[in-house]
Amino acid sequence: MSESLLEVAQAISSKPLNLQQTSATIYPPLPLYRRLLRAHRRLPIEMRTFGDAYVKDEFRRHREVTNPVLVMGFLTQWKMYLDELPHDPSAKNFKKLDPTVFEKMSDEQLGQLHELMHASKGVWKAVNEDGFDPEHGKS
Repeated sequence: MSESLLEVAQAISSKPLNLQQTSATIYPPLPLYRRLLRAHRRLPIEMRTFGDAYVKDEFRRHREVTNPVLVMGFLTQWKMYLDELPHDPSAKNFKKLDPTVFEKMSDEQLGQLHELMHASKGVWKAVNEDGFDPEHGKS
């Protein structure tokens, strides 16, 4: 791998790129996709629906990508997301996005993140207006 490709790959993640460690911990696309959808089963139904749609859409968009650096970055980031998902459905261990990630995002990515933020607020707002208590799962 040339030096410039390595620099691009390192710019994708906030953690230093270790190719041996990364290739040992990421999954091939289809098993990763399936694990993500299975992990979403532990989320509240609104989050699961939204998350499943997002995962399916992103994997569809990246189906034809052939650049190995982009593929590695894509799979690595989704594996990191999978590792961050709670293993216990009652756990509330969601965390904020690392500020250094914002600095590395393109204008298009920031726009997508902004759209995601507004879409997710709409989901929770609609649920709360229906009288659903997300803390206790009761109406």
